[in-house]
Amino acid sequence: MKLIIANKNYSTWSLRGWLALRGFGVEFEEIELRLFTDAFYDEIANYSGAAKVPVLVDGEIAVWDSLAIAEYVNEQCLDGKGWPQDVAQRAKARAVSAEMHSGFSALRNEMPMNIRGRRQVSPSEACLKDIARIDQIWSQQMAEFGAKGGWLFGEFSMADVMYAPVVLRFVTYGVSLSPAAQQYAEKVLENSAVRQWIEESKSDTEVVPEDEAGVEIDA
Repeated sequence: MKLIIANKNYSTWSLRGWLALRGFGVEFEEIELRLFTDAFYDEIANYSGAAKVPVLVDGEIAVWDSLAIAEYVNEQCLDGKGWPQDVAQRAKARAVSAEMHSGFSALRNEMPMNIRGRRQVSPSEACLKDIARIDQIWSQQMAEFGAKGGWLFGEFSMADVMYAPVVLRFVTYGVSLSPAAQQYAEKVLENSAVRQWIEESKSDTEVVPEDEAGVEIDA
């Protein structure tokens, strides 16, 4: 399998596709394209008409969109173990993942992922509402699973894949979390796959001005 991604410092969706594989120990070839260049659009057109990353290529099959990739990997590589095995928990995991996938637009717009940055922004009320909802999800899950593996549903799952980039956003912008939500954030930051992505993001020195939100502060 091949996974086509973009800049590791900025691309949250690339991280999700990558973590859906690396987080579960699935072998794949990584192809990184440079964002917003003619070469990017020429190359990505070979894999997907959507012209967005990530794209997973498995033989003659191309899967674009991170949530679709998560489902494909779960079915083809993980024997269904990418989601909780309990029916009720699996339904909830998919629901909170879909909420992340389609929602939180204010957070996305005002706090773009920028791993190497330490930035200060003035979040809108809508952004603060997004943060509060994410804190609520993490806190509720930690109340049930914090001592049972520490991931959102105990064991690492595709739900954690969907929320891991948010943890990195919160680090960049110094977002304060409740103790339970902070417990989850620290669990994500301790993960070896996440640490690998962070380390490799340091070699992506390209600057994307539209993702340099706010004001730089001392680390």
